[in-house]
Amino acid sequence: MEFKHEPVLLKESIQALNINPDGIYVDGTLGGAGHSAEIVKSLSQKGMLIGIDKDKQALQAASEKLKDYKNVTYIYGNHDNIQNILQELSISEVDGILLDLGVSSYQLDEKSRGFSYMGDSTLDMRMDMSNGITAKDVVNTYTEEKLANIIWEYGEERFSKQIAKNICKYRENNQIETTKQLVEIIENSIPKSKQNEGHPAKRTFQAIRIEVNNEIKPLYQTIVNSINCLKQNGRLAVITFHSLEDRIVKNAMLDMQGKCTCPSDLPYCVCGAKSFGKIINKKPITASEEEQLKNTRSKSAKLRIFEKR
Repeated sequence: MEFKHEPVLLKESIQALNINPDGIYVDGTLGGAGHSAEIVKSLSQKGMLIGIDKDKQALQAASEKLKDYKNVTYIYGNHDNIQNILQELSISEVDGILLDLGVSSYQLDEKSRGFSYMGDSTLDMRMDMSNGITAKDVVNTYTEEKLANIIWEYGEERFSKQIAKNICKYRENNQIETTKQLVEIIENSIPKSKQNEGHPAKRTFQAIRIEVNNEIKPLYQTIVNSINCLKQNGRLAVITFHSLEDRIVKNAMLDMQGKCTCPSDLPYCVCGAKSFGKIINKKPITASEEEQLKNTRSKSAKLRIFEKR
């Protein structure tokens, strides 16, 4: 299957990076190189693009798409380790970093990966197929309480307790091995009258995917580390797809922007607040109506931008 991915907020992301043609840029979530293809077009031969992805199939597809560009470095790794990755490349600072935190269209559509609640496939959901726990491990070994907490926190699913209860009840007699089995359990856990807001399994599948790939826990520190890797006036652009991600990114950027907490009557700051830069857009940038009609996966996308001082 060809690695296809429709890049979300493409024009807005490229504008957000404010590209210097001779600069060094990092696409921390390379995917099918939709965003990277536009970044590298804006670079001169002196410029450099570093593409990071923990999905080997994505790296292979991206290297094929960008084969005509000699100033691209491909890294099999995780953007959570961006400081170490740059250090190994003997690069101390970069001009811009892009993080698109969504799952690629290919990963969702490729049945063997088990990301999609449509069809029937093995429960996997790993972005890095070479290691880590699978979705099958999560639904068959986690306690009812832990499952309920994950489905509620990462999926914001109000029927999380009932879904977790029914998962544990089902696995008393049978292993849950396929996406179809899990979808049926979820559908039977949510009242039919409440199943009119998109697919009933969407939130639970999102939650399990986040748990499998450890997408949330390191995110705050990843934003901080990314900002620390920027040159002066360098920019970090982050695209999120659900409220929990967006909230963490927003809070990390606010903290890095810094805010004096001293009483207004003091002649100078004594609280020690330090600013590492500024947030470019107070409100996140969202997809246009036109893009949302063309690509339904863009409907929940939010873009936040930070500039290093």
